[in-house]
Amino acid sequence: MNNYLSNFPLHRPRRLRSSKWIRKLVQETKLLTEDLIFPIFVTYERKSSKIKSMPGICRYNIEEALDLAHKAKELGINAVALFPQVSQDIKDDKGSEAFKKDNIICKLVEKIKKTIPSLGVICDVALDPYTKSGHDGLVENGKVINDKTLDLLCEQALINAQAGCDIVAPSDMMDGRVQKIRNYLDKNNKEETLIMSYAVKYSSSMYGPFREAISASLNLGEDKKKSYQMDYANINEALKEASMDIKEGADILLIKPGIMYLDVLKEIKKKFKYPTFSYQVSGEYSMLKNAILSGTFKEEEVLLEILSCFKRAGADSIITYFALDVANILKKGA
Repeated sequence: MNNYLSNFPLHRPRRLRSSKWIRKLVQETKLLTEDLIFPIFVTYERKSSKIKSMPGICRYNIEEALDLAHKAKELGINAVALFPQVSQDIKDDKGSEAFKKDNIICKLVEKIKKTIPSLGVICDVALDPYTKSGHDGLVENGKVINDKTLDLLCEQALINAQAGCDIVAPSDMMDGRVQKIRNYLDKNNKEETLIMSYAVKYSSSMYGPFREAISASLNLGEDKKKSYQMDYANINEALKEASMDIKEGADILLIKPGIMYLDVLKEIKKKFKYPTFSYQVSGEYSMLKNAILSGTFKEEEVLLEILSCFKRAGADSIITYFALDVANILKKGA
């Protein structure tokens, strides 16, 4: 007994925290540049424009968007996700611009794959950037119609795949869309195109800056998008949605939003052990960026901490507007 007390405490966890080199050696979660996906907003306008609610983020014209894709690849980022800003005069009730082979997204995909073929390209599949309503699907009598929307999503996915995108990402939350898109792609000789389903997309207040970025209508009606996006109070429903998308042929699951939904991410990764990504969405970016700009947080410290938490919770990759910033931080070895 006396000998035990003289050596108390036998285990001293602080020994493994005493210096930076040992902390690095025993670190359980490692954030790498390869874990990051960079989202890019591309506009039909000739000039790029700032997004007021997202400091430091712009809607880029096609040439500047291409330059950003090159920069991402040079930093070691392996994929970009593309989102269009569509002017009001091009939008209609059906979202017809989404199905044109020469739309801004298809043009950018073709340029990226021609000049940076090893960079993965992810295309969003949903109608909200293209419709006057701002909804992700067709609206009839004030309601978003599921099954008619699916045919349009299939066509949009195929157009993007034919342009050369590697991953189509249905973000619409319509029932059955993964299976329909998978079958349609396969039927049209695009069986190699991956599907990253927004398997769990909550109806969140965190999307506001994104809707400004793509100039989507905010006149969504009383229910907004709650009739198809998930109730943020539910987690069993998230497990059901993920299970359905796996069975329908999704290659990757995406959880959205990010920071406040890491419990959902962890549950889904633990249960299904499936490739699972997370999206640090526009509202999360804006809150952090404004706090960084005000001096409340130090950029390097807070970004590495938060994105490491995504990894710890189970994210295989993270879509983040901070991707270039974090890649530069990691490059410095911070």
